Amino acid sequence: MNLENNQNPEFKALGLKIEILSILFGVFLILWGIVVSIISGSNSFTSYIPSLIGIPILIFSYLSIKIENKKKLFMHIVVFLALIVLLGGLDFLRSILSGNVFNNFWADTSKLIMLITGSFFIFFCIKSFIHSRKNKNLQS
Repeated sequence: MNLENNQNPEFKALGLKIEILSILFGVFLILWGIVVSIISGSNSFTSYIPSLIGIPILIFSYLSIKIENKKKLFMHIVVFLALIVLLGGLDFLRSILSGNVFNNFWADTSKLIMLITGSFFIFFCIKSFIHSRKNKNLQS
């Protein structure tokens, strides 16, 4: 298959380039951590974990757009950070298994959001990487 016949060689998820989706994911995590901390009245540093992971996701996503020749490196870092989000969200399952789900409503909600959004984001990133690999092979 010739790349010229492909009308849209750029991968899009939810109609967005993966780098833009990554920026939105980072912004979402930053805002989520701040809003949940404020709404819950939490004095715990851990309530800001989504924000603390969202900041480097946002930075590396932005860098992947601005420094095109390092895009692959920066997006791999973003996916690694998203994996941390997903793994943090998996702690929600511990609450389910222990029978204490939503005893701490905001903490469990935050973990569930991290689990869901991290899973979807990583899914789209993997699809993007596969798409890029296929396009690279077509260009060769």
